[in-house]
Amino acid sequence: MFPHERVVVRRGPESGLPIIVAVHSTSRGPAIGGCRLKSYPDWRAGLSDALRLSAAMTDKCALAGLPHGGGKTVVVLPPDGAWSRPAAQPLHGDASRAAAQPPDGDASRAAALHDVGTTIAELAGAYATGPDVGTGPDDMAVIGERTEHVFCRPDRSGDSSPATAAGTVAALRALCEHRFGSPDLSRRSFAILGLGRVGGAIAGLLRDSRLVVSDLDESRRVPGAAWTSPEECLRADVDVLVPAALGGVLTAATVPTLRCAAIAGPANNQLDRDDTAALLYDRGIVFAPDAVVSAGGIIYATGIELRGRTPAEARADVEAIGDTLGRLLRAAAAQGLPPAEVARRMAATAA
Repeated sequence: MFPHERVVVRRGPESGLPIIVAVHSTSRGPAIGGCRLKSYPDWRAGLSDALRLSAAMTDKCALAGLPHGGGKTVVVLPPDGAWSRPAAQPLHGDASRAAAQPPDGDASRAAALHDVGTTIAELAGAYATGPDVGTGPDDMAVIGERTEHVFCRPDRSGDSSPATAAGTVAALRALCEHRFGSPDLSRRSFAILGLGRVGGAIAGLLRDSRLVVSDLDESRRVPGAAWTSPEECLRADVDVLVPAALGGVLTAATVPTLRCAAIAGPANNQLDRDDTAALLYDRGIVFAPDAVVSAGGIIYATGIELRGRTPAEARADVEAIGDTLGRLLRAAAAQGLPPAEVARRMAATAA
């Protein structure tokens, strides 16, 4: 991984919240990556997330053949998730915990998004953002009040989660053909960990398959699917595990407990460390790199808004994720290497 080109860490002048924008690479073109609003223990944890996620976006764009590099925006919310305006002080220490005024959710959210837009505008086109954890199309419209470098606004390409889900299902077909000899998903069983906008859409697309599902929000139960805890979902005895929430779920501690034959999901950075891929490989679990699997949303949105693709053309580009993953899995098998290692090499060459 090469160093980031530019990292901005500032206290938002309107919200008082830590605003972090990480531009990993512009060697292929302007950087792109989502805007994440999330609670962290402190701003340093948010910075670590932004650096890791922006680097992953560079790989995602390279593997998808997009003329972009990777970036990421993180707005650091306090650990309790309450919207408040922290006292104006330098970002040195646990400043994100401080609160000088009572919270005002709507006003504070708009202020934070305006701070994001102002920061991105100052980068003069080097980076554009879209939705991520904690944000959606309506939030992109608010960011768009301060910068033109934003996509997935409601009046443009809109919600990217259906395209991310469609790309994941295309990847699942390729994975199942590689691992089980058939792309027919109705013959397979899946454990979907996380039922947000993307995970819920995937569950709908897999309604003819046997499903085990889980989410922290029990109101997201899926009719006809077995419901379980997140811990049990991760260890479910199924053909394919589909991580669709936050990353870092595949670790040296969790890999030995897995009972799936393969893994493919839209969650970013599912491996806690690069060498965890070797643990999966040694167990015979085929891991489809999330940098390939999760690219549908960014392929569709940037195709419509930045490259002039028609909706039909952009949907075809999303479906091509299956072809990309199939080639990668075949190359990994031929070389006797974990697919994640082959993906890193392919991305480095393309970048």
